[in-house]
Amino acid sequence: MSDVRHVLVLPDRDAAEEAAEALGERFGLSEEPQLVRDALAGEDDAEDAQWLLVLRDEDGRLDPVALDEFAGEWEGWREEP
Repeated sequence: MSDVRHVLVLPDRDAAEEAAEALGERFGLSEEPQLVRDALAGEDDAEDAQWLLVLRDEDGRLDPVALDEFAGEWEGWREEP
């Protein structure tokens, strides 16, 4: 078993929460994605934060291209490992 993770970067909390809910429906996830606030270095303003969705994919069944397209629906992207 590997420790494969995908990280989707989203522009704000609302987008991240909506995407987290839709991820389970579209990709049939057995585990809720982890939602993480990622403040930009040197920024104190909460408006300058990105939100990350961290997905475990130990079986390697999630298609990186499909995840990138999915994140794009919320003006986000998938981080390359």
